[in-house]
Amino acid sequence: MEIFPWPHLKLLLSSMLIAVALAVDPYSDALLSFKSEVIDHFHSLDDWLVRRGENRSGKVHACSWSGIKCDSNSTIVIGLDLSTKKLGGKLPGKQFGVFTELVELNISQNAFSGEIPIEIFNLTGLRSLDISRNNFSGHFPGGISGLQNLVVLDAFSNSFSGPLPVELSKLEFLKVLNLAGSYFDGPIPSAYGSFKRLEFLHLAGNSLSGNIPPELGNLQTVTHMEIGYNSYEGDIPWQVGNMSELRYLDIAGANLSGSIPRQLSNLTKLQSLFLFRNQLTGLIPWEFSRILPLTNLDLSDNMISGPIPESFAELKNLRLLSLIFIGSIPPHICTGGELFKLILFSNKFTGNLSPLSNCSSLVRIRLEDNSFSGEIPLTLSHLPDVTYIDFSGNRFTGGIPSDISQASKLQYFNVSNNPELGGMVPEETWSLPLLQNFSASSCNISGNLPPFRSCKSMLVVELQMNNMSGVVPKSISNCKSLEIINLASNQLIGHIPEELASLPALSVVDLSHNNFSGSIPVEFGNLQTYYF
Repeated sequence: MEIFPWPHLKLLLSSMLIAVALAVDPYSDALLSFKSEVIDHFHSLDDWLVRRGENRSGKVHACSWSGIKCDSNSTIVIGLDLSTKKLGGKLPGKQFGVFTELVELNISQNAFSGEIPIEIFNLTGLRSLDISRNNFSGHFPGGISGLQNLVVLDAFSNSFSGPLPVELSKLEFLKVLNLAGSYFDGPIPSAYGSFKRLEFLHLAGNSLSGNIPPELGNLQTVTHMEIGYNSYEGDIPWQVGNMSELRYLDIAGANLSGSIPRQLSNLTKLQSLFLFRNQLTGLIPWEFSRILPLTNLDLSDNMISGPIPESFAELKNLRLLSLIFIGSIPPHICTGGELFKLILFSNKFTGNLSPLSNCSSLVRIRLEDNSFSGEIPLTLSHLPDVTYIDFSGNRFTGGIPSDISQASKLQYFNVSNNPELGGMVPEETWSLPLLQNFSASSCNISGNLPPFRSCKSMLVVELQMNNMSGVVPKSISNCKSLEIINLASNQLIGHIPEELASLPALSVVDLSHNNFSGSIPVEFGNLQTYYF
């Protein structure tokens, strides 16, 4: 072992930056102790140190460290923001006793685990506590009612279990309560209906059960409530309709039954209502037309029956409508000019699509698996933003709209299984710059395949089981991204173009049951699946 001369060692030590074990103020001492107990593999707290000889004249050393907020004189620590620092381990508790003036504590988006230290609940001046996106587990500890000044509690996305903490209802200044994304079980406490200032309530994505307490209807200040993705019993309490300030209500995926209370129409400030993926029955209340600000309505994946109320034409701000039941599309559904998504697939809708002829705001249309009939009335040149159209599995006639090439943002188009559609594939179909999927199988389409002059984005072409004739254009070689092409069961003739086999991404080809002649190009031996 090499032994350094004493002067050399003394010089080395005097030049080093070290963390002093006992600093000159209790805040910095506590934080250095905290640092020593957490896991910091990414060195996020490397600037938490006191340099030898540093003198801050009575000020707190830690005020210059990352994540530390002090008062204007740098004599008191009032905030700790340790979010997104990739810290881990068990959260220390004993150090919090020093921070008596702390107003904000944020340790979100780390990897802390274990139980919450109860010492946090002694920080009686705390107004905001954010422990979200960690892995805290166990029951939520008692004692939080000591934080009488708390305004925000965000515990989203952890692994808590056991019942929801009832004593939270004693926090009279609480405005934000987020306990979503853990494993809380049992019912929502009826005491949660006693908050006087609460504005945001999020309990979704737990293992909650029992009936939704009607007392929630007493929450006169809540504007945003998400309590879905649990497994409740019973129906939606009609008293929810008394939450007069609600703008956003989500009780989707919650095992709810019974009918939709017409009293929800009293929520005249509501902008978004999500009740999909439940077992709701009965009719859609026609009174919903009174909710004039309504922008997003999703009642799909239920057992609702009856038509869309014609009164929905009064909902001028509607942008998303996703429903499952029967009847026809109301004639004035697009009057407001705001309808953004229309999702009505797998229902028993009948009638034609004439109400959609002036829906220029539509971006996404899913009407597949219904009984719509008549011609497709869309003037695609009037739909500048449409990206997704699925009309498959209906009874349309009159062919594919001839101006399909004007829908410059279209990515997905499917009219398959409309056996009386007829017509031809419009000449400029493949020129759409973003089109990836074109499906029109079993549509009684005739005529020739248009030339593939430009098809750089095309991934899937499905035209099987039609009456198409002519040859496969050699210009198919322009479709460099093509993965699947199915032209089976038509009346195509001529040679199978070897250019088809040269496409680099092509994996599935079905040209069976046609009238091709000549030999199969040897290049097809490299494909995963092909039928001739």
